[in-house]
Parts: sequence; C-alpha cells; structure tokens
Amino acid sequence: MTELEKFLSPLHPAEQALIATLFTWGVTALGAALVFFFKKINQKVLDAMLGFAAGVMIAASFWSLLAPAIEMASVTSDYPKWFPALIGFMSGGIFLAVLDKILPHLHPGFGMEKSEGIKTSWQRSVLLVLAITLHNIPEGLAIGVAFGAVVHGLPSASLGAAIALAIGIGLQNFPEGTAVSVPLRREGMSRRKAFFYGQMSGMVEPIAGVIGALMVISMQSFLPYALSFAAGAMIFVVIEELIPEAHLAGNADTVSLATLVGFSTMMVLDVALG
Repeated sequence: MTELEKFLSPLHPAEQALIATLFTWGVTALGAALVFFFKKINQKVLDAMLGFAAGVMIAASFWSLLAPAIEMASVTSDYPKWFPALIGFMSGGIFLAVLDKILPHLHPGFGMEKSEGIKTSWQRSVLLVLAITLHNIPEGLAIGVAFGAVVHGLPSASLGAAIALAIGIGLQNFPEGTAVSVPLRREGMSRRKAFFYGQMSGMVEPIAGVIGALMVISMQSFLPYALSFAAGAMIFVVIEELIPEAHLAGNADTVSLATLVGFSTMMVLDVALG
C-alpha cells in the first residue's frame, strides 16, 4: 500500500473524491499560473500539451473506466457484461453532446463568431471558461465514481486505480488552465484576472467528484453504467474539443506524438497503481 493509499483509506469515499478533485483543481490553477510568467506560449508547445491531455483522457476512459465496468457487469448485472458498458458509454457521449448544444461556450483559438450553445451577450472570457468547465464535469464525475466504487469491494475497483485516475486527470488539467489564462492575457487582460478565469474552469471538478462518489456508494448495480457514462463523456470531449483545437495551427505530428505520450503515461499509472 502506498503512502497515498494509507492516507486516504480511512476516509469516506466522498471525502477521498473531494481531496482528489481539489488536487486536480489545484493543477488547473498551476497551469493557469503560467500567465504570471508568459504573455504568450509557443503554439506548438500548447498544441502538444492539448494532445497530451487527449491521450490521458483516452487511456483513462478505457483502463480506469470501461475495462472495470465490463468486469463489474459480470458480478452486478444479469445482462451480458458488455450491455451496461454500451448503454453507459453512449449515454455519457449523448449527455455531453446535448450539454454542448445548450451551454454557451467558446473554444480557445476561435473567434466569437464560433461560439456554441445558446446565443448570449456574455464576454469572451466567460465563454472560454465555460468551454473548459464543460469537459471538467465528466473528469470530476469519473474520479468520484472511481473512489465511490471502492466501497463495494470489487476486484476491479481499487483505491490505487482511483488514485491513478486522479493523478492522470490532474496532469492533463495543467494545459487546460494554460489554454484559458494565456490567451486572455494575450488579449490584454491583467495577469491576475486571466489567472482567476483560468483556474475557475477547474472549480466544477470537486462538485462533480463528490456527486459521483455519493451516487454509486449505495447503488452497486449502477456502477458499470456510471463508470461507462464518465468514459463516454470523456471520449466525446477528446473528439469534439481537444483534438480539433490542437490541430488548428497545423501541428498534427506533434499533437499525435504528444497524444501517444499522454496515453502511455496514463496506462503506466493505472497498471502500476491499480
């Protein structure tokens, strides 16, 4: 048992999820803090960071969420073990697709005319924060569900695996904070204000994390669906947002290699700690 596991194991799963998601929020703030040192970051570096984040999310979706969901289904469900994973995965993607159409937001690198969701007169800074917030929801939910699942004592749901997921998502949150704060600084916003908006995008993760943990603690049969739901939502974010944004400047090879590095990092974390 690692020192982290020793520290977290006596706590309630919701408390564990809260600590883990406060960590991921903190890493988002660290990424946003780059604005105090740089007014502009090399586009190829930023694209590589986004590619790394995409790789982490893809790996986490399988190793930490879908694979355990399929294993759990053979114990907790009377349906074929692929069925809960299929329903949960598609539901997560559809949920994010609907939210994407409703919530006003603007992806970094695009002009105001490319804003999505319900049309509003909100400022660009607010729309940028909402874009990152949109895909922090499934990340927080995934962490919460992973910690909540441990309480049921299933072989595929371990505290180490939940910690690995939190560390992986924390790593990929770093470029997300940077992707909001640095463009705002480049457009003339003060460093403090740009940092505030950048870190604020991670604020939703502790909320989603605690909700996710509480949801699954008392509903063992719901576990495969919840894990798969988070996986589907995360994959939707990768395909709809992260990869297209990373490719805008034409750094496809750099992005692809960084995605492989991100995937490998998350895979090693999950296998080593899980």
